[in-house]
Amino acid sequence: MPKNQFKTRLEIAKKKLSDKNLYNKNGKASPIGSAFKLSTELIAAVAIGTIIGFIFDKTFGTKPWFILIFFFVGVVAGITNVIRSAKNMQK
Repeated sequence: MPKNQFKTRLEIAKKKLSDKNLYNKNGKASPIGSAFKLSTELIAAVAIGTIIGFIFDKTFGTKPWFILIFFFVGVVAGITNVIRSAKNMQK
């Protein structure tokens, strides 16, 4: 494929992507995107907390305790992040 043809196809693809309306007309993110962002923040915080707890348990040999503690720390952090993001979305 010649270089010029590739550039032309790339420009066409970029134009198609920019033509898609990823945001509402008022500039805010779509509701599905917002919901996906909030759920991802919650799941990521819980997963990271659980992984940290698993690593600590493996290191110190205290099987379920650090997993449980950091799981709940992750839940609290995730809920806090979701609330903070939701407040920012309302502004």
